[in-house]
Amino acid sequence: MNRTPASSAPEREPTDKVTDGDGAGAANPAHLGQGLKQRHLSMIALGGVIGAGLFVGSGAGIAAAGPSIVCAYAVSGLLVMLVMRMLGEMAAANPASGSFSVHADRSIGPWAGFTAGWMFWLLLCVAVAAEAIGAADIMVGWFPDTESWMWVALFMVIFTGTNLAAVSNFGEFEFWFAAMKVAAIAIFLILGVLAIVGALPGSDAPGTDNLTGDGGFMPNGVDGLVVGLLASVFAFGGLETVTIAAAESEHPRKGVAKAVRTAMWRIGLFYVGSMLIIVTLIPWDNPAVVGDGPYVAVLNHLDIPAAGETMNVIVLIALLSAMNANIYGSSRMAYSLVSRGQGPRFLNVLSGGVPRRAVIASAAFGFLAVLFNYWWPETIFKWLLNMVGAAVLVVWAFIAATQLSVRRQLERDAPEKLIVRMWLFPYLTWVALAGTIGVLLLMLREDDTRTQLFFTAGLTVVFAIVGYVRQRTAAAASAPQSNDTAKTKDTPAG
Repeated sequence: MNRTPASSAPEREPTDKVTDGDGAGAANPAHLGQGLKQRHLSMIALGGVIGAGLFVGSGAGIAAAGPSIVCAYAVSGLLVMLVMRMLGEMAAANPASGSFSVHADRSIGPWAGFTAGWMFWLLLCVAVAAEAIGAADIMVGWFPDTESWMWVALFMVIFTGTNLAAVSNFGEFEFWFAAMKVAAIAIFLILGVLAIVGALPGSDAPGTDNLTGDGGFMPNGVDGLVVGLLASVFAFGGLETVTIAAAESEHPRKGVAKAVRTAMWRIGLFYVGSMLIIVTLIPWDNPAVVGDGPYVAVLNHLDIPAAGETMNVIVLIALLSAMNANIYGSSRMAYSLVSRGQGPRFLNVLSGGVPRRAVIASAAFGFLAVLFNYWWPETIFKWLLNMVGAAVLVVWAFIAATQLSVRRQLERDAPEKLIVRMWLFPYLTWVALAGTIGVLLLMLREDDTRTQLFFTAGLTVVFAIVGYVRQRTAAAASAPQSNDTAKTKDTPAG
């Protein structure tokens, strides 16, 4: 597929002016702000993949896979680490608020940047709606005399306001949200280890009874493991935000490099470690694992006071953190796309280093999706959820394909920018791409995930066609200008 001159002015993202990592960028109203600090980036990288899907959604995976859910999370965690490493390599070399969309635009073609970018934007906006609804449900449980829409409106106003202010406000909110999530997981891991070794007062060491009993390590066979694998993969959504945020940090190149490196082993510890503790301490088929959530079930088993309400607080924090991060990520992706001529021009406005119109547009779409859930929960909102059901895997596939091209270009033209390097390139990149495609194929096995796959595939094709038509139109429009310039140069001076 022929590549249009993406390096020309309309295709360049004017906001990816960043420092070389050795000094803070000068304040410039024509560019996004640089108010994020290293501690913000590090916690965004870590907290971005700790969401409500881990605290609650993992119960369905455990019920399907049994103790083998540990293997499922290990495999999906490895895939996520590879994707994060590829993203980190590209973001450290060329930080941009559009992250993988910008890199795909420049290395594959504008159609690829358009497709990956708008797919991701829609995914985040629908996620904002789902998270707002989930958070409102928790609040209604605490305050039964209130209405869900009141809490949704309140949360949307708070986090839209947060993102309309300086980017440092977003960073502070996300830092403390992520810190609380990390602290909760860390405390759970400590209590779990103490209980497993029999050092927690009132608990006996369970040994391997729960790992090998009740049907064995893989009680539902390969089918159960596949369901658990799919559940675990989608629990990792959100890792891309740190590479988007890197463009607005004090030291973009060094900041994202450090954030990616420190997040790697912690992902394995928090996810795989907590799953191992859960299936070791309680039977995998305990009804409370799905009914109350696996973390609440374990805490109740250990007789921890107010376990249910404590986890509700943590889940609420996780949902609000995700709302905040997704409004931020969607607004920056939208602004990056329109600044490259791939979206509505009226969004291409910065005010005080913040793309406020893009923030409002992204939050408004999320709020509209919430209304869809109230008006047509079984039709439009369900369609939206299905359309983005496999979107994160499509994005990961674009990331892997893009990194294959970007890495070779960097090695040839600017090897000094390779602060972060993908391990065993290109072999592990191909492994990540094959793994992503493999997960997509596994989605064909289950009715629900098959529907999501078909919807997402249809949306991807639509975006790709629109992006390609725009690319060809732009190429055709620039061709006459190029020919006129050439004729002018060839005309003898009179």
